[in-house]
Amino acid sequence: MIQLTGSFSNGTTNPSPAITLVPPANGTANGIGLIIFSGGAYAVTADHEGGNYADFFSKKGFTCFVTHYRVAPNQHPAMFEDALAAIKTVRKKSEEFDLDKIGVIGSSAGGHLVSLLLTRYPESSGSVSLRPDFGILCYPVISGISHTHDDSFKNLLGDHDSSDLRRTVSTELLVHERTPPCFMWHTQEDALVPFENSLLFASALRKKNIPFELHIYEKGSHGLGLNTPFQWAEECCRWVNELQ
Repeated sequence: MIQLTGSFSNGTTNPSPAITLVPPANGTANGIGLIIFSGGAYAVTADHEGGNYADFFSKKGFTCFVTHYRVAPNQHPAMFEDALAAIKTVRKKSEEFDLDKIGVIGSSAGGHLVSLLLTRYPESSGSVSLRPDFGILCYPVISGISHTHDDSFKNLLGDHDSSDLRRTVSTELLVHERTPPCFMWHTQEDALVPFENSLLFASALRKKNIPFELHIYEKGSHGLGLNTPFQWAEECCRWVNELQ
């Protein structure tokens, strides 16, 4: 693994944001970069949704970048700034790593962060595109309005938490015509982040004619990561490889 902290620029003196590179297994490189944002309710970042994802997807040919972004007591937009900085950093290195596409994947609160990237990205920073080519949402937090996960939004917004501000980061309201294609999965048994979050985002994508694939599995609690009896990650790889 290679730390890319020196290249990670987010306009802050906070030294904690960083990216860890996990290159593809020898002979498997598929030209696709995957920037990974683990969950943890914006309070911590869970390695089983970070490093473990990188280990899996790198064996499938992806060049993986595990992003260690700021969490509480930092508040929005610090997390979003770190996520945008990660995209900018990887885009600037796309030729070095021979990348044709760059996607983003996030779980739980990390999924919310990715959904912000898919819906609120600036078109560019200088000559560098900040628009992901695709997104992958794993049991994501989406809405601060209904079926919400309060802890995530309280940690994200901190002292400024309010119903009005939650609407500005409820990403089912932010989908637009240039939102990238998306793969999503959730479980019916998720009692912490209800699967309606994924349904709300999928419905918004459908209204804007954005390509997506949604899997709702019956069994399984929140935060499973790769520890599932169903093959969501294999389905995800198939979906990504079929993207035009």
